Amino acid sequence: MAVREAATVGTPGPRREEEAALLFQRVHYRHDPRWLLPVTPRLCLACALELLPEPGVSLLRKKHMLSCFQDALVRHTSLVTQLVSQDQRVCIRFISVLFGLLHSVEDGSVTDLCIEVIIQLTTQLKLEQTTRCLLDECHKELCNMPSMRGSLATLTLLGKLVDAIPALADELVMEHGNLMEHLLRGLVYPSEGIQASVCYLYGKLYSSPVAAEMLSGHFREKLFPLFLSILDGAQTKELQINCLGLLRQLLKYDLFVSMIMNKDELGESAKNIEGSSGDTSLPLVLKKLLLSRDETLQVASAHCITAVLVHSPAKHAPAFIHADIPEFLFEHLSSSSEMLVSSSYNCLTLLTEEPLFFSKCHTVYGIEAVVRSLQGSLEMNNTELHKQGLLLFTEILTRQPEEIKLFTNSAMCRDAGRALQEAVSSPVLEVAAEAVKATSAFLRKDHQSAPPVQYRELQSLLEAMLNRCAEFSQTLLNRRPLGHASSRDSEKAILQRGKFLLSTLEGFRSACRLAIEFQSEPSAQENPFTAPSAKKEDTLEAFSEFLLCACDSLCIPMVMRHLEQTTHPALMEVFLSILHSLFVIVPHMKEKFSKKLAASSFIRLTLELKARFCSGLSHSALNQVCSNFLYYMCLNLLSAPEKTGPPSEEELSAVSELLQHGLPQISSRSPESLAFLSDRQYMEGAARQRQYCILLLFYLAYIHEDTMVSAVRKFLEGIPDLQLVYTHHPLLLRFFLLYPELMSRYGYRVLELWFSWEESSCEELDDVTSAGQPALPTSLAVLFQLLRSIPSILLILLDLIYSSPVDTAHKVLISLRTFLRRNEDIQVGGLIRGHFLLILQRLLVEHGASPSEASGNLPLLLSLLSLMQLKNVSEQELDSMAMKLLHQVSKLCGKCSPTDVDILQPSFNFLYWSLHQTTPSSQKRAAAVLLSSTGLMELLEKMLALTLAKADSPRTGLLCSAWLLTASFSAQQHKDSLQVHQTLSVEMDQVLKALSFPKKKTALLSAAILCFLRTALRQSFSSALVALVPSGAQPLPAAEDTVLAPLRTSQVRSLVIGLQNLLVQKDPLLSQACVGCLEALLDYLDARSPDIALHVASQPWNRFLLFTLLDTGENSFLRPEILRLMTLFMRYRSSSVLSHEEVGDVLQGVALADLSTLSNTTLQALHGFFQQLQSMGHLADHSMAQTLRASLEGLPLSTSSGQPPLQDMLCLGGVAVSLSHIRN
Repeated sequence: MAVREAATVGTPGPRREEEAALLFQRVHYRHDPRWLLPVTPRLCLACALELLPEPGVSLLRKKHMLSCFQDALVRHTSLVTQLVSQDQRVCIRFISVLFGLLHSVEDGSVTDLCIEVIIQLTTQLKLEQTTRCLLDECHKELCNMPSMRGSLATLTLLGKLVDAIPALADELVMEHGNLMEHLLRGLVYPSEGIQASVCYLYGKLYSSPVAAEMLSGHFREKLFPLFLSILDGAQTKELQINCLGLLRQLLKYDLFVSMIMNKDELGESAKNIEGSSGDTSLPLVLKKLLLSRDETLQVASAHCITAVLVHSPAKHAPAFIHADIPEFLFEHLSSSSEMLVSSSYNCLTLLTEEPLFFSKCHTVYGIEAVVRSLQGSLEMNNTELHKQGLLLFTEILTRQPEEIKLFTNSAMCRDAGRALQEAVSSPVLEVAAEAVKATSAFLRKDHQSAPPVQYRELQSLLEAMLNRCAEFSQTLLNRRPLGHASSRDSEKAILQRGKFLLSTLEGFRSACRLAIEFQSEPSAQENPFTAPSAKKEDTLEAFSEFLLCACDSLCIPMVMRHLEQTTHPALMEVFLSILHSLFVIVPHMKEKFSKKLAASSFIRLTLELKARFCSGLSHSALNQVCSNFLYYMCLNLLSAPEKTGPPSEEELSAVSELLQHGLPQISSRSPESLAFLSDRQYMEGAARQRQYCILLLFYLAYIHEDTMVSAVRKFLEGIPDLQLVYTHHPLLLRFFLLYPELMSRYGYRVLELWFSWEESSCEELDDVTSAGQPALPTSLAVLFQLLRSIPSILLILLDLIYSSPVDTAHKVLISLRTFLRRNEDIQVGGLIRGHFLLILQRLLVEHGASPSEASGNLPLLLSLLSLMQLKNVSEQELDSMAMKLLHQVSKLCGKCSPTDVDILQPSFNFLYWSLHQTTPSSQKRAAAVLLSSTGLMELLEKMLALTLAKADSPRTGLLCSAWLLTASFSAQQHKDSLQVHQTLSVEMDQVLKALSFPKKKTALLSAAILCFLRTALRQSFSSALVALVPSGAQPLPAAEDTVLAPLRTSQVRSLVIGLQNLLVQKDPLLSQACVGCLEALLDYLDARSPDIALHVASQPWNRFLLFTLLDTGENSFLRPEILRLMTLFMRYRSSSVLSHEEVGDVLQGVALADLSTLSNTTLQALHGFFQQLQSMGHLADHSMAQTLRASLEGLPLSTSSGQPPLQDMLCLGGVAVSLSHIRN
């Protein structure tokens, strides 16, 4: 043996028992210590070489040694490789021993272990001679086998070896070519395990392009017919997976794809190979796998179909279509597996390139599955899946033949439109862009002609598309580039914006084309199923007017803003074709619309486009569109002149012919056109017509365009600062804000100067407590009038509040508050909230680490936002905008510290009002959003901990809000079992201490803490959000403490005393909170120890407390908190507190009182008091019972009280408060 020649005699030392099994004791003493591994496990390579082939050694011991060697090879790779590579002869001998062991044992686990060790050792050593020897051994082993029965281990080793060392694939094919014959023997051997190993090895060989080329003949003549039959008949998943793996490798090459898909062209010798089936084809085999219930096989089959189709859909798609593959791919779109749905999307998208896919009506069969799948995928967080589904939908909508109707009913068409509406609103730009393309294809007459045409659904879809484009454009405008470094990013953003805008305009043009086509369809004019008396909203006329309005308010502004940065001929071609089509869509508005376009310089704009892009023969399509647009706009303007009468038919006909011939020839700028007009030389007929045409265009532009505004604008462009020419006068303000082109460019600066000069007494305007409303100064009256007619000015005011000096921002805020209070009929909340959301998002991006340093005016903006929330109607659903604002404001709070009072107080007010001023379903959603903000929760915990130390600080209002928010969150989380991301720790002793020793002027803070305690008691301190923690070391609990846990008897006593002391203060709001907390405490005690609850309710001090409260004036017993307190004492039969005679006196007083003057809160408390007395049934006095009955009958319902309902949402000392929340 080579190792014995290299080893020297050594003296064996003592060995531990666990290492003894790794040494061949009989011969180990002869081995050189250099063959011993210096770390655990203490392996001797020489022992391994002698022990592993020894027939007398048990298989279990050999397996143990192999396992330890593999462990050492993984853990100490460098040491083991150094050990083995000391002598190459030893290395080759060791691998030969392992190879021999591999074929001498039948234990599968030992075989797998041998293969793993051989592969790891070979790849780590990287010795070419060793690898060659191993390949030769494998080849020799296969050649010497009379049968393939024992070839599994060799084939598996070869496959994994080529997988680990891909370069071996070429060497195997070139130097061991006859090995392929043995692989073919393995394929026909009746063992799926051997067949799977052969397929795995083939897959690794064909993964090499060089080897694949050399094996092309082998595949054509011998492998292919056999391989397909094996894949078709495979029963085990291992064989199926390995066959599909080989197929995936083959399908990378055009040559093999052509062979597989054109099986009929193979020679007769290939068809007659033993084991092959002449009827097997790849589409049928893959169809069979698609029908399997195994998701892995289904995905792999879809991948193979895709791999075939990418080579040539036109050539190979018909075979799959004739095999009805699309039907099963459509079925798989309902799968819950994203991978399977994605694979099916890709296959179907490639199949849409074949007309046969549509003519065999596969799309009609599968369109419902596509729509349902698209709706489901949009709910997943998988952007690629969204894009793939939308791409497939776009291809189907685009390529579907007009004569084969895709949507057979209006319900499916409606579902498709709603799915697209959701997709175009996606925050991911790539998804929205793909959805816009699909929308453009969806707006085809044959797709929308299933009666009734759902115009309102189409309108909603277009609104979503246009709003998404406007939002994207505005986002890019808000990202101001900083310096030259970002100029490239800015150019990229402009290009991206242009592409999205172009797609949006193409979708809008499709809608315009649809409206024009439906004008000739009587059945499409309106919904035939609408009742005759119903308002006709879902009509073509209403849809047409919407298109005009949307173009005017969204398309035109977006395009004009884009033109300020760059001009794309393709975009302008689509845009002008839209304007042209609107003249046809809304004919009764064409004159008015044309005048507005002319006044907005569209004649000059179109001529400049023609001059820039349409000289010579370039951009002929744009030239034609520009000419058509100018032609119809000019005729419309001439048909409705401002001062003169309309021209005659002959005159219009002559002008029409002049424009028709002359407009396509005009492609010069204004100076060049003026020079051409001044040319006195004789002109030919065509040139003369061109002169007349230019003259007519100049005339129309002059009489309709606002030349004064243009002159002012040009004058202002030369002024470095508007302040140099500013004059403080209401007329100047009107002038700059009435004209859109002046307002968009100078509105911010003009309003900033106007407020800095304004000397009106803003404090008087903001005084809402004064009797009546003070008269507005003239300047403010002008501004408010402009705000009512042009609400978009509000957005400029918001920007002023955020970024102008503090004194100016304060004036703007008060003016805006006053406007909102005096104009409650104007619904501008959505406009303001949307712009505020953009401001807040930008602030968090730019100043996320320290928002308080972003702008000193941020508190002013937040206070305005909370005012807007207070104006909202109660029980109103929170829309997506409101949820986004909640998320952003909570994120802002989470980045602040407790010292940022100016930011946190209005933010907390907004969060609190949002939570309490909505429906239960929205409350749940809002609470879930806010609870997910760990930063907000951590801030609340810090705030609660500051209560005792800071109760008399300027932070008191913020502490009130913190306790109220915590109580609200805890109640909502407990009610709906919402997920908690961050728990709040509260020290119970500190809370009780704050109640027992309240500071001056902190009644609202005490009420807020009591509101929190009431919530915790009602939940039996089981809240998942709030955790009560002890304050320092706690005494051992007494026996009665165990019953009341987690409260202690001393804490109950402290709380009761604190409640009694707070009640004596006689503050109405605080008293209501005290009574509510006392009710919850007694319920908590009664559930655990009725005796303790009765003891607390029957304390003599309660009688003194009750009569102290009653000693506040006439009919003081009719105050709601006193009625509730008496009800509570009666429930626990505390006759020592309130005797039967005193109850009778109360009833007599109620009978004499004018109940119609009582508030709803008092009436509800009175109802509760009477019902408690009735339930007790111990009124022995007949006259008292009669009095009780008369009082109950005379008591009006809470809804019919003569008193106006009290406002529930208030702002007390700057703190948002819900009276019902504190009371109940």
